[in-house]
Formats: sequence, structure tokens, C-alpha cells
Amino acid sequence: MPDQQTDRLAIRDLLENWAVWRDAGDWERFRTVWHDDGRMMATWFQGTADEFIAVSKAGFEKGVRILHFLGGTSIDLSGERAIAQTKMTISQRADVEGVACDVVCTGRFYDFLEKRDGRWGVVLRQPIYEKDRLDPIDPTRTPKLDPSVLEGFPEGYRHLAYLQAGIGYPVKRDMPGLTGPEVTALYSRGKSWLSGGAL
Repeated sequence: MPDQQTDRLAIRDLLENWAVWRDAGDWERFRTVWHDDGRMMATWFQGTADEFIAVSKAGFEKGVRILHFLGGTSIDLSGERAIAQTKMTISQRADVEGVACDVVCTGRFYDFLEKRDGRWGVVLRQPIYEKDRLDPIDPTRTPKLDPSVLEGFPEGYRHLAYLQAGIGYPVKRDMPGLTGPEVTALYSRGKSWLSGGAL
């Protein structure tokens, strides 16, 4: 039990550092939360940790602000592997149809983690997108969204996707939501990972 507590604390520390260091643009320390083969899945990006850091840094320097806030974490441990689910919100600010808006998306980070050479690191981060909303910064202005475009995105992140597509990001349209085959498949991958399966 003491070893498990140490592992849980190390994982929780890693997950909190991910959010703080990424949002602060602390790229050197942000790299340390990943293993060398780590991968990131997001609405606007899918690829290696190094690629994710590069595109995040480039966006940060251009003024793109995608911020994260964390809630509770549930960790399933199996030897030197773990699955962590962390409640979170993703917040992004940008112009939507000519009106400055904030989009807030609520969901979970679903992380595949492994302890290698005594160090826990992220092997795969897959967000689960549960629900979102869009709010104009100036409440007296209302963006006129195209309903056909909005409804073309999954319910859990349609406003986030609308904003991101509007500023030029290619948005992945089959990310896991609160329910559905994508999240069911993700849970199955998590069980396989904990039992020693490959990603």
C-alpha cells in the first residue's frame, strides 16, 4: 500500500504539472511529463508529444490560448501501468463569426501511463469531451453561428470545434464523448493496457 500511495501521488503530480506547465508555456518542463513515445490526441491535433509541444509553442507565440482547469482524478494501477481519469475543462478564446468569444468544454483526460526506470510518464492522452458552451465576451453582442456547420460536429465539443475550425484548425470529428462507441472502445483499450496489452 505505501508503494501504491507513492505511485498515486507521483501520477497526480505529473497530471497537475501537465496543465500548469503547458498553459504557462514552460515547454522544457512540459516535455518531462511524457515518455519518449508519448502521443497526444485532441480535437485540433493528433500526434507525438514532441509534435504537440512544437505546435502548441507555435500557437502560444501567435497568441492562441487554450487553457485547462483540473478537478478530481481517479487512478487505476496495475504494476507499472496506470489509467488515470481527470475531470477537466478546456477554455479557448477567439473570434467566432466576428465576435470575441470564450468556449468552455467539460470532460475528462483519459491517460495511459507507465513507470519506466522509476519514472511515471504519459504514453497516451485521450480527452473525453462531455459538453461545451460558447459565450460572447461582450454580452451585448451575439455571434450568428451556421447551424449546419455546428450540428456537423459531435455534441460534446461542437462549439469548441466550431471555434477551432473557424480559425483554421482541422478538427477530428470522432473523439470520445460521454457515451457512444468511441468512449466504449477507449474504456476497452484502457482495460487492455492495464492487463499488459499494447496500444
